[in-house]
Amino acid sequence: MSKSIVSMTVNGRTVSAEAESRTLLIHYLRENLNLTGPHIGCETSHCGACTVDIDGKSAKSCTIFAVQAEGAQVLTIEGMAGADGKLHALQEAFRETHGLQCGFCTPGMIVRAHRLLLENPNPSEAEIRMGISGNLCRCTGYQNIVKAIQYAAAKINGVEVKEAAE
Repeated sequence: MSKSIVSMTVNGRTVSAEAESRTLLIHYLRENLNLTGPHIGCETSHCGACTVDIDGKSAKSCTIFAVQAEGAQVLTIEGMAGADGKLHALQEAFRETHGLQCGFCTPGMIVRAHRLLLENPNPSEAEIRMGISGNLCRCTGYQNIVKAIQYAAAKINGVEVKEAAE
């Protein structure tokens, strides 16, 4: 199988690595770039654990070849925190509202929620549930994930956020 150099901007940094034409983006990110935040779950696009943001759209990186992302802007969970290490509002919200249990779905869920909030800064509970419906969580029952996204939306919109309930 022939290899070629694939270049893209990942988390604000231009990167290039050699990849076979059949290499999936999830494997390119994890194996070539050592970005292990996006998780390999089902590899059939059902679970969303591998969700990343590509050119302003949520995408399941297990369904895209790395060569298809040539020249793209890619955001993974590793790119969510500020350069100073300060957590993104969504990362903080998941922590504060107990929006995770085992954490396996969390990176994909947060990246998807990030895109959702960019598209709809003040979503209703129903809109949040619909917006994350392509990402599965087997642990939480989604209640605290929804609360986390509501918490982050309020914080991003400058609304005073009450301390998360225990």
